[in-house]
Amino acid sequence: MTAPASARTSADLIRAEEPVLAHNYHPLPVVVARAEGTWVEDVEGRRYLDMLAGYSALNFGHRNPVLIEAAHRQLDQLTLTSRAFHNDKLAEFAERLAELTGLDMVLPMNTGAEAVESGIKVARKWAYDVKGVPADRATIVVAAENFHGRTTTIVSFSTDETARAGFGPFTPGFRIVPYNDLAALEAAVDETTAAVLIEPIQGEAGVIIPDAGYLAGVRELTLRKGCLFIADEIQSGLGRTGRTLAVEHEGVVPDVLLLGKALGGGIVPVSAVVARREVLGVLHPGEHGSTFGGNPLAAAVGTAVVELLETGEFQRRATELGVVLRDGLTELVGKGVVGFRARGLWAGVDVDPAIGTGREISERLMREGVLAKDTHGSTIRLAPPLTITADELRAAVGALEKVLTQGV
Repeated sequence: MTAPASARTSADLIRAEEPVLAHNYHPLPVVVARAEGTWVEDVEGRRYLDMLAGYSALNFGHRNPVLIEAAHRQLDQLTLTSRAFHNDKLAEFAERLAELTGLDMVLPMNTGAEAVESGIKVARKWAYDVKGVPADRATIVVAAENFHGRTTTIVSFSTDETARAGFGPFTPGFRIVPYNDLAALEAAVDETTAAVLIEPIQGEAGVIIPDAGYLAGVRELTLRKGCLFIADEIQSGLGRTGRTLAVEHEGVVPDVLLLGKALGGGIVPVSAVVARREVLGVLHPGEHGSTFGGNPLAAAVGTAVVELLETGEFQRRATELGVVLRDGLTELVGKGVVGFRARGLWAGVDVDPAIGTGREISERLMREGVLAKDTHGSTIRLAPPLTITADELRAAVGALEKVLTQGV
């Protein structure tokens, strides 16, 4: 007989997953049972500082009391209607999110990949209905080393063979150009181009920050060429970089914005396509939908997230604490760190491969009570909750210094 979860150790639970869970993840060997703020606790009661924040899904910390209260309130009223009926929370969510982002209309979905898929569909429909691209000829230009999700359409334009291999045939209609290369982008855009879809900062690639002027150049090019600019801010958005949106660092407003992760406050999956009215207005009843998209619980939590961002507190924290993070990482360059890229409370740290792979460094950090995650090779990413303190940040950087210099 299977023992109850409360009586099983971390090792027991990890072993129990092996025969019954698909092996599509390779998590660190820690079993989290409780969490609050920036800290998590495993089954045995060991505490860890969370420096990943659910890939930015937990921007506001674990179990943020404002968000938990909003969820509790809504759980006592109504959780789901489907979009077959209206619900009393959806209008406010859409109004507040549109105002926060400076755009007009909202298409609520659930996961980040759903938002990307929805954005692709909307861009193609716009190309046919508004731009006049011949049927089934629309193209979308994307950047190499992108990460937008793992559906079959999305991996069709990935350059990561781990994500692609064994999943063809692939969806046509995409052109891949180097990231941060305006000349290559211009050469790829033609009369069939519906949109340019990029991450303002490439997260999975290692927190790759483009040159100053790149995003403004993408905006100018897409306006001049008559196609849409779709910004995937699922990881970079909602306070992470010190602004509500990463595109704001260059004063850019895209035509279409893709949001997710932090929009659900780490409580429920919430994503959204936010766009100009003439873009999202191409959708008509029956052409797209989601049973859970815009459900009352998601809308209530999403509205509470927007309210937190409206204060500007979390954007300020990411800016101010980002200085602490950068200063700490700068001290480690030449001491096991060969380079890093950081904006706000988000960093990709390149470790000397002679010291270890990103996975090995992450495992050593775990033993020091800090949770982080590798990307590729010897690069790890740091993206703590925006509620972290300066002392906690310094402790995390200190733990990284220890594992790099002492070979823990």
